[in-house]
Amino acid sequence: MIEIGVDIGGTFTDIVLLRDGEQLHRTKVPSTKADPIAGVRQGVEKILAATQVSPADVSRFVHGSTVAINALLQQKGSVTGLLMTRGFEDTLEIGRQKRSRMYDLFLRPETPTFMAPRHRRFGISERVAADGTIVLPLAEGEVHETCECLVDELGATAISVCYLFSFRNPLHEMRTREIITGMYPNVQVSLSCEVDPTFREYERCVVTTLDAYLQGAVGDYLERLGHALHVLGFRANLQVMQSRGGITTADTVARRPVSLLLSGLAAGVVGSQFVGVRAGCNEVISLDMGGTSCDIALISAGKALVANESRVAGLPLRAQMIDVNTIGAGGGSIAWLDDAGGLRVGPQSAGADPGPACYSRGGHEPTVTDASLLLGYLNPANFADGELSLDVDSAKKAIARIGERLGLDPVRTAAGIHRIVNSKMADEVRRVSVQRGYDPRNFSLLVLGGAGPLHGGAVALELGMPRVLVPEAPGVLSAFGLLVANIEHDQSETFAARTDELDPGSLEDTLERLNARGKEKMRRDGVPVDKVEIHEYADMRYVGQSYELTVALSKEDRLQRAVAAFHTLHRTLYGHSDPGRIVEFVNLRTVHVHRLPPPPLRSGDVSVARGARASRSAYFESLNKYVDTPVHDRACLRPGTVVVGPAIVEQADTTLVVYPGQTARVLPEGSIMLEVEPHGG
Repeated sequence: MIEIGVDIGGTFTDIVLLRDGEQLHRTKVPSTKADPIAGVRQGVEKILAATQVSPADVSRFVHGSTVAINALLQQKGSVTGLLMTRGFEDTLEIGRQKRSRMYDLFLRPETPTFMAPRHRRFGISERVAADGTIVLPLAEGEVHETCECLVDELGATAISVCYLFSFRNPLHEMRTREIITGMYPNVQVSLSCEVDPTFREYERCVVTTLDAYLQGAVGDYLERLGHALHVLGFRANLQVMQSRGGITTADTVARRPVSLLLSGLAAGVVGSQFVGVRAGCNEVISLDMGGTSCDIALISAGKALVANESRVAGLPLRAQMIDVNTIGAGGGSIAWLDDAGGLRVGPQSAGADPGPACYSRGGHEPTVTDASLLLGYLNPANFADGELSLDVDSAKKAIARIGERLGLDPVRTAAGIHRIVNSKMADEVRRVSVQRGYDPRNFSLLVLGGAGPLHGGAVALELGMPRVLVPEAPGVLSAFGLLVANIEHDQSETFAARTDELDPGSLEDTLERLNARGKEKMRRDGVPVDKVEIHEYADMRYVGQSYELTVALSKEDRLQRAVAAFHTLHRTLYGHSDPGRIVEFVNLRTVHVHRLPPPPLRSGDVSVARGARASRSAYFESLNKYVDTPVHDRACLRPGTVVVGPAIVEQADTTLVVYPGQTARVLPEGSIMLEVEPHGG
């Protein structure tokens, strides 16, 4: 069995090939920003040639894509129209009247009107009451006239439909789609009763309109990628990672493209979850530092936290996704001086083209990678699996220019750049842990991405975290995560009921409807019903509260156990609970999971453990000097081998820095555990 996983990052595209679940082959190529598929094709051809595998022999091809998030960030989605209940067509622009910066007098509007500006938003005469009864029938003639205007005059290629209380009664939205597709079969239609059938009209409007906005970009991308793979000779169906951390077919994702938004970020967390459990570390915080950004997530009891609502690019996005925080702290993050002359790093990035100054591709700004090279951590002759040779002189000149303005020599400037980017990542780790009631000192820091192992020891030291876990292939762990993810689908529906007035029959009926939807999605993915796990959840709150918490529903004593779990969770997150208060249900959710067998993965054991293959001068701030530092080849480190810092461990996809006072030990399954001394360097 041969499987391929491909993850596109801002700087590199990572490709892994897994043969019979044991032999893992990996490579990376520079991402091709103008046409990401060109980089995918180049990387796939490279790994097939290296492993002498025919495309026809590949049984699974799984992809993590940035196409959806890029379309949102660059505002390059479909020309989208929005239909709402008459009188509510400006909901998308009014929003919640919240300001991210309260005292900014020149704050730009923070509602996503770019998706459907005022001239493409129309009100339709219809009305459904809060209990689902029809108050005013749908004015079908208005739908005809409005769609003619949207498509023929305004050029809309996608239409979002979000009527009031359609989650109670979807009849009007369903009929609206029938009318639109009857008139314009090629126009994509997103209905709020399918995309997000839960209450709060603004959030429902945003996610439904975003789904329509992404239809063209996602559909076109997946179609072109499928064609490219077909031309190469692949027969396997294309599978895609979703934001929640589960995979599905490309055809299923095309039906709901908003589920693809955090595809690439989720893959790294899934890979981290697999590695952590395999190493016996169920409590880990993953730190995925690539060339452009750093993604941080918390994994507790071997499971990643999942959020029902997040803010993506400033938008309130109500869709289930792995809870990941992203900051602009990557190898390509640019160092700059603010108006007060203070040194800053990121969020601007040099990307892959032109890249850091040391790439010698036209970039002149000093970056974190330039600092790492100048400090001696990186091998200039062998970077990114041999794809690049790094120019030390160019890096030094770029850093010297900013150092002169600070009154510092290049080395101290480079060390300062590292200190700042490490502190930024440490602050974000605190945000995903301390602010949620978790003590990071009780977790291991799992580092991945091309730059994660280089910075992990310093970040853990600042946080007081005792251990850093380094996977066998951290630089391509996101791509590997694609191959160990399960097939998953989630569904939700509003269910408003006080627990003291609950009709148990209505609860079971709603869950049955949700389960029927999940089974249908699994059927489209070719998964037998008897191979599906069903997990049920409820969003609950105290009566009178505005926001809710999600608790798991048990098969027996659902109500009593759900209420008890809510009180416990409320106390954990907020420090208090009130068992005497009435609790109410708000939404019900189900998650259908088909677990794929985890690959056994042959360990990296070798017959002979060699010593350091070389050494080079590297600067460590705690020692305030360059020291001759042993450089180890990771492929030659067998399980049980101990490396005492300061030391450097090199491999094709990353570089691990063992700082002074730290000790690295190779675990039986091949990962490296870095023990961090509280007062080390």
